[in-house]
Amino acid sequence: MGAHLRSSLFPLSLLLTLLLSAQAPAKKTSFDFASFSFLNLTLLGDSYLRNGSVGLTRETGVPSSSSGTAICNLPIQFYDPRENVSASFSTKFSFSITNPNPESYGDGFTFFLSPGNGTLGSTGGYLGLFNFLSATGNVSIIAIEFDTRLDEGFNDSSDNHVGFDVNSPISVKAEGLSPHGIELKSGNLITAWIDYYNDESMLKIWLGNSSDDKPENPIMFMKYDLSKHFQEYMYVGFSAATEGSTEVHTIEGWSFQTFGFTTPNLSSHVPYNVSDSSWSKIPTIPVAGPHGGSPKKLSLSLAIIGPVALSMASVILVWISVTKWMEFKASKKEGLKSELLKGPRKFSYRELSSATRGFHSSRIVGNGAFGMVYKAVHPRSGITYAVKRSKQAQQSQKEFIGELSIIACLRHKNLVQLEGWCTEKDELLLVYEFMPNGSLDKALYCRPESMLKWCRRYNVATGIASVLTYLHQGCEQQVIHRDIKTSNIMLDANFNPRLGDFGLARLMDHNKSPVSTLTAGTMGYLAPEYLQYGKATEKTDVFSYGVVILEICCGRRPIDAEDGQDHKLVNLVDWVWGLYSKDKLIEAADRRLNGEFDREEMLRLLLVGLSCANPDCTQRPTMRRVLQILNSEAEPISVPRLKPLLVFASHLSMKEIVSDCEESARSSPLYELKTN
Repeated sequence: MGAHLRSSLFPLSLLLTLLLSAQAPAKKTSFDFASFSFLNLTLLGDSYLRNGSVGLTRETGVPSSSSGTAICNLPIQFYDPRENVSASFSTKFSFSITNPNPESYGDGFTFFLSPGNGTLGSTGGYLGLFNFLSATGNVSIIAIEFDTRLDEGFNDSSDNHVGFDVNSPISVKAEGLSPHGIELKSGNLITAWIDYYNDESMLKIWLGNSSDDKPENPIMFMKYDLSKHFQEYMYVGFSAATEGSTEVHTIEGWSFQTFGFTTPNLSSHVPYNVSDSSWSKIPTIPVAGPHGGSPKKLSLSLAIIGPVALSMASVILVWISVTKWMEFKASKKEGLKSELLKGPRKFSYRELSSATRGFHSSRIVGNGAFGMVYKAVHPRSGITYAVKRSKQAQQSQKEFIGELSIIACLRHKNLVQLEGWCTEKDELLLVYEFMPNGSLDKALYCRPESMLKWCRRYNVATGIASVLTYLHQGCEQQVIHRDIKTSNIMLDANFNPRLGDFGLARLMDHNKSPVSTLTAGTMGYLAPEYLQYGKATEKTDVFSYGVVILEICCGRRPIDAEDGQDHKLVNLVDWVWGLYSKDKLIEAADRRLNGEFDREEMLRLLLVGLSCANPDCTQRPTMRRVLQILNSEAEPISVPRLKPLLVFASHLSMKEIVSDCEESARSSPLYELKTN
């Protein structure tokens, strides 16, 4: 019945929309988001929602490269071709720029207008908005940048400035903020007001430390005719980027409005979203009629009948949508329940809340892309669990279902065992066996007093090779993990490794070509070809495993500060390969081991790490071959003395592809880049 109603109503609603839009005046748009949700925004790249705020770049304690955008979902009319008039606009938003490592700053964020809702640019000084193709004139991107790094390549005047950009990260005009008492990197909440008056071609920007009091004088103002860059409909949003930095960019609230159209405004207020968010005008992309006008009777009839018909159609469509959504949600829950009855059990929210003391902060033992991880002690049995709690975002729900459907049917001694799940009270909770020795990265870097002995490190390398062999070749469907890293490898009571966090994992039929997706994972562990093509394969998992192996041997992070030079970053793969080229590979061994390791095993593991992290994916071994080598069942793979060349397409820039290699990669004589 619902399908029949939809099919019969669609031509009617489409016809009415076309007829009305042919006569529709320019629409003024306004919204006010005190908090954000997925109903408001499209998130691209590394951006995310948390507690009603938008984070634009990745949170990490390790310097990395990141870019993300958050774009308002609906297009906004900036130009009326019927009256040949452009809009003025005004916007206000609050933001903060924080950094766990003040010495590692940059690059900043932008407020922008773009003709498309898929805008995502390069990392670093391109601010997540532009790239080297942006200045061709084929696009119309307008941005106000809030820059925290002095980049001479983009003619920056300081590392604390605001700038006006058009189609390029090189600002048309910029203004230093220090003389005005504004420090972007202070970590404090800062409010920006941006007004553009089309009749005067005047752009004004204010910044203040209070969200209530707009300063009397603008920080920057200039005459510039934006209308020549306006398209009829454009999208507004925010972008940010880092490169070799831990800077985090957060938007706390946002209001926006257009004004100045001379045509009468006939549209009524239409609510778009609840929870502190509303739209006064929802723009409909107009379809031009064959003639400039229409008979008066038709206009009058449409003016009377049109709104009534549209209102009735809207009510019916909303009713159908709600009914279908309830049916879909119920079927999903039933399907999920039947799928999992064979294995992990369903926990009640009450018992998990009791086991975690109401999810008290003192019980938090980890924090990842999915959300918080809590230590839970069952009040009756005394069994200890680890409970992963979702952030209640749409993306997290997808990751929840993905992780649940994958790991529930996997069995291996080196996998973190799933014990159960809970979906009550709109919560998404996964229950795992508790790993008393925490994660591998904490064992390597945060607990020197209980530092892993060499025998345990070698056992970890072998165990993870075993479980990856199972995932890649031992399952009915191949599992690509996509996020192999030390923080996702847990250690049980006997320091045996357990691979966890399948939130980014993907199932794939064996021998099936990979599908290009948005790049997911963690910088420093991402294979070069994955960054270029966005195709995750078992070879990209092998690369990440290789980086983990080098961490185990060297006790250094994938991207770390050079000895005695905190300002200079070193890529671990490059560093180890450099020692190998000088026949000094053994010097890569973790000094904290004090020479207490098997030399032959150390060299074998270092060579395995380099062979897995080979930039040429065709030269990487399978995980089965790696396992055989570690078990002394096969000879090690020959590793070239010099790091192989990277060959990329000429239209991709070095910053876009080799962002995980940081500054050391660009300065190392062993690291070369060729373009075809």
